[in-house]
Amino acid sequence: MSALTAAAALPATIPSPAQGVWYLGFFPIRAYAMCILAGIVLAVWITQRRLTARGGAPGEALDVAAYAVPFGIVGGRLYHVMTTWQPYFGEGGHPLNAFKIWQGGLGIWGAVALGALGAWIGCRRRGVPFLRFADCAAPGIAVAQALGRFGNYFNNELYGARTNLPWGLEIHQWDQAAGHAVRAADGTPVVLGTFQPTFLYESIWCLVVAATIVWAERRFGLAHGRVFALYVMLYTAGRGVIEMLRTDEANHILGLRLNVWTSVLVFLGALYGFWRAGRRAVPGDVGHESADDTAAPASQ
Repeated sequence: MSALTAAAALPATIPSPAQGVWYLGFFPIRAYAMCILAGIVLAVWITQRRLTARGGAPGEALDVAAYAVPFGIVGGRLYHVMTTWQPYFGEGGHPLNAFKIWQGGLGIWGAVALGALGAWIGCRRRGVPFLRFADCAAPGIAVAQALGRFGNYFNNELYGARTNLPWGLEIHQWDQAAGHAVRAADGTPVVLGTFQPTFLYESIWCLVVAATIVWAERRFGLAHGRVFALYVMLYTAGRGVIEMLRTDEANHILGLRLNVWTSVLVFLGALYGFWRAGRRAVPGDVGHESADDTAAPASQ
């Protein structure tokens, strides 16, 4: 049975886009970049609403984001290249491809680490308490991740093992440089099969994380960076599980994917930060929630 015949016999599945880039004249519109950008815009909007509800000034979130976003993008790319260096600096690698962010490859760990540094710098310059900003930003960051993962959907990447489940993701043979599926002689996209949609699992998990930390913040009065620490703990717990479902090439340590170990270490660090923040109050870093803040997160 040929690949195309096998593809035609596949059960109902989640279809994947056969194209991830469109052109306005000579200008490329890349779905991956658009998903990341949309996530950033949404995160800034959510953060500003939460800051305003705590007495913050208009424009604070955007001012801090002007530092956090570029730091985060650089950090995310650095982490990806450092932990998946073979395609760039290994045998037959292409070092200049390390700069082609539009082809995918932003590690959340590096993005959060350097993004936090950029946010700290922005908070210092704007006079915004950093821990308050981090707590306000946490749900928005999770929502942005959920939206950003759809960039992987348009790039036909981040999937798991083959599956016959009804929500299996149809994956095409992909031309990464061109940004579209390889097509057969009759012009139809070549389908490789159906696979676990791990990008979708992570996207859904990020929305669950966002809702959970908003609920926990209200229910337990979390502050002093504990909301952000809870976000990191919940995200890494889910990411570690989802990471083990993925089948794309990755470096391993002691039989486990590198990102699984990173999830464990970051989770432990966030757990310590959550415990530590609960033992002390930072003067001037907590604002009382207004009545407006009670309703604001509901639309997030």
